[in-house]
This record gives sequence, C-alpha cells and structure tokens, in this order.
Amino acid sequence: MARFYADEQFLFPIVEFLRALGHDVLTVQEAENADQGILDEEVLAFAISQERSILTINRVDFIRLHRRDSNHFGIIVCTNNRNW
Repeated sequence: MARFYADEQFLFPIVEFLRALGHDVLTVQEAENADQGILDEEVLAFAISQERSILTINRVDFIRLHRRDSNHFGIIVCTNNRNW
C-alpha cells in the first residue's frame, strides 16, 4: 500500500479512512511537526526523507513546489469539500 504524510490542515477522518484501507499514513501532528510554523518546503523535505507522498489541501503552495522540483514521492492535492 501507499505511504503518505498528511500536512497540518489535512482532515483526520480521511487519514483514518486511508488507514482502514491499509495505507501507511503519518500526520504532521504524529511526527511532532505541528504548530511550529514549519515552511512547506520543509514539510516536503521531511516527506521525501521518509519516502512518503504528501496529502494536502494547500493546493497553491504545493503545486508551486512541485513545479519548482518534481523530484519527490508525490503530492496529492485535495479540496476541502465537507460533503465528501
């Protein structure tokens, strides 16, 4: 299954759903990187160091990072649609 790193704003019910499907999901909070003002570049660097894809709703910044350097394990940008 896939290995993900969920950024700080990513919805935890979706993390739980992905885990129930057998995916390995680490959250920013579980990695003890929450509420520290860590830059998106550092979030991506941590995900790369852990060989994980990013799960985020921060579309603008992470698409920009991908365009700057596509050498990562994936960035999955989602919308924050409460009717999922």
